[in-house]
Amino acid sequence: MTGSADPEKTDQALVASADPSLTMAARKLAGSARCLNCDTELKGPFCYYCGQPDRNFMRFFPALLRDLMEDLFDLDSRFMRTLKPLLFKPGRLTKDYMAGRRFRYTPPMRLYIFSSIAFFLIAALLSTNAFETGNKIGEGGIVQITTDNEEQKQKVEEALSQLHPDLRKQIDVDQAISDSVSDSDNEETDETWFESKDISFNDEPWDRETNPVNVPWLPNWLNDRINDEIEGSPDKAKQINDNPNLIVDKVFDILPATMFILLPVVALIFKFWYLFAKRYYVEHLIFSLHNHSFIFTCLIVMLLLEVLEVRFAGSGFEAGKLAMQWLAIGIFAWIPVYLLISLRVVYQQGWLLTIGKFFAIGISYVVLLVLLTSIVAILSFVLL
Repeated sequence: MTGSADPEKTDQALVASADPSLTMAARKLAGSARCLNCDTELKGPFCYYCGQPDRNFMRFFPALLRDLMEDLFDLDSRFMRTLKPLLFKPGRLTKDYMAGRRFRYTPPMRLYIFSSIAFFLIAALLSTNAFETGNKIGEGGIVQITTDNEEQKQKVEEALSQLHPDLRKQIDVDQAISDSVSDSDNEETDETWFESKDISFNDEPWDRETNPVNVPWLPNWLNDRINDEIEGSPDKAKQINDNPNLIVDKVFDILPATMFILLPVVALIFKFWYLFAKRYYVEHLIFSLHNHSFIFTCLIVMLLLEVLEVRFAGSGFEAGKLAMQWLAIGIFAWIPVYLLISLRVVYQQGWLLTIGKFFAIGISYVVLLVLLTSIVAILSFVLL
């Protein structure tokens, strides 16, 4: 006669066979038999009823601080497990998510938000083409040159070389270069600048009083706003010409939100081309989130490679510069291959049909992206 299995030994066996990366270290547990929040009997480090972890915060502060620092710098283990399939296993994240294997990976929305914010932040920081280069002048004096006009920089440096070393340290090189080109730039802009009267409407020069924009099917407030923008466009264009970063900053303010709004539309494109695939709209949305996260991550790596390439080129390390270029080319080539394979893996259709839909979806997406870019450019100019 065989006896029944000991429940305590069974629980111990389950704990021993569990994936350690999916639970918490024993030193972090409170060791409670019941949940301290809802008093439910615990079968592991998390309460199955309310989800509260059985974690002990009542410890010596140095030990607690050490755990907090580990959590901060080690990031989330789910995030680290997500990176490999995200970058090298097309469609894997989406298939696992739809199959219910979700807790081991970073949620799709969180992954998209993190990757998109990181990309736009890095791109905004690198959008300016001014680089700081230290040039020693005199005895230990360092001047920061932030200009791309090499010819003007050389002229200023030649003039500075004729001055006494103590005097050279007191000169603002940026201001000297700016003053040397400001007069010629102002003359050119004054000669070539346009005015609001140069804009035509109804085959006649625009005028706020005699010939304003008046579209019959638009509300009056919108017609007034259009005329306000036409009237102020020369001043805005001059501001952008004087400081191009104004429009760049505004674009990066608007673009993340517009890309987020684009996601549901992209999911509708997938829904249209896979209309008979018997999939819910949310499945297409999850697939879109994963693929956009992959693209943003690749773009982040490419931006960082470009920074390294510039550094290597500046230091004369040609091998490093060439390696960065080839890595960027490899990533750029991997993006469309990854997207094609992910379609095949997730939707399980033949290669011929998948390739056809890949190009159809790609064309639809490019058209949508061009439209979105135009809207962002117009909004950036209007909101300037």
